[in-house]
Amino acid sequence: MSSNKTPVALFTYNRPAEAQLVLQTLSKCARLDECRVFIYCDGPASAETRGRVEASRRVVREWAGPLKAEVIERDENLGLARSIVTGVTELCREMGRVIVVEDDFALSPDFLDYMLDGLAHYRDAPEVYQISGYMFPVAQSALPELFFLPLTTTWGWATWERAWRIFDWDATDALSQLADPQLRRRFDLDESCPYSTMLEQRLKNRNDSWGILWWWAVFKTGGLVLYPRRSLVWVGGFDGSGTHNRKEGGLEQDALEHFGEPRLSRPLKLPEALVPCDEALERIKLFLRSQQTAPPRSMRATLKRRLRRFLLGNISKDVA
Repeated sequence: MSSNKTPVALFTYNRPAEAQLVLQTLSKCARLDECRVFIYCDGPASAETRGRVEASRRVVREWAGPLKAEVIERDENLGLARSIVTGVTELCREMGRVIVVEDDFALSPDFLDYMLDGLAHYRDAPEVYQISGYMFPVAQSALPELFFLPLTTTWGWATWERAWRIFDWDATDALSQLADPQLRRRFDLDESCPYSTMLEQRLKNRNDSWGILWWWAVFKTGGLVLYPRRSLVWVGGFDGSGTHNRKEGGLEQDALEHFGEPRLSRPLKLPEALVPCDEALERIKLFLRSQQTAPPRSMRATLKRRLRRFLLGNISKDVA
C-alpha cells in the first residue's frame, strides 16, 4: 500500500448541522492519528441550494485544520452516487484502501479502531469485500460481537482496492441473470426486500444508487462483509425529522447519546472463520419484511420512501 496512513473519505453537501456532528464525532475517534482525512464537498445543484452548500463548506473549513484534512470543493454537482464512486475509486487506486462516511452520520469513538483492525486483518482475504460499521436494528441476543454476512451496506464502511475493482457502473449482465427466479430470490434475501427491482430501476436510470450496484457486484462473487453486533454508526436521515431524536414512523436505531462511548469490547476479537452468521441474516430478513408490511396506512408512503433511501444508500441531501 502506498501510504502508512489509511484514508477516510467524508462526503458532504448542503447540511451544515449534520456536517458539524459527523466532524465532531470523527474528531473523537480513537486512532484518528493513523488516518488521513479527505473531505469531499459536492457543488450546488441549483441556485436555491447554493447558500446551504456554502454554509456546510464553512463548517468543513473550520474543522479542516484540527483534523489535518484535505478538502476537495467541487464546482459542479456530481450527486451522491458519482461523488462517492469517484472519491472511493481515486483513494483506492492511490492508497490501497478507504474508510467511507457521509455527512448525516455520527460515529462511535471506536469506529476507526474497528475499521483499521478489520482492514489490516482481512487485507489478503479475497472472500471479504467490505467492513461495515453499521448494523441493522435487530435483536442482539445470542449474536457474536463480530460476524460475517453475505450482504453489503452503505452506512459507514471500508474496502480495499482489490475488492472495489469489481464495482461496475453498467452491470451489463444483471438483467439477464435476474430473469432466473432462484437467483432473483437469493438477491432479494428470500423476498425480504425488492433489491432486484431497485437494480432494474437503476439500470433504467430511474434511481441514482451506487449502493445497489455494489451489492450486485459482491453478491455475484459470493463475497462477505464484516459486521458488528451493535452499530457503530448513527444515521441522521432515518427519522426523517432533521433532528437528533427518533420519531414515530422512523427506522429504529439506538438514540444518538448512546454513541458517545465505545461500543465494542477490547481487545477486538475478529472472526477467523470466513462463514456467514445465519442467525444474524435471518433477523435482518425479518426486519426488512417488517418495514414493508408493519406501518399503519397513514405512515406507509413516508416509511416506504425512507426504507427505499436506506436500502439504496441515497438519502436526499437536498433537504436542510
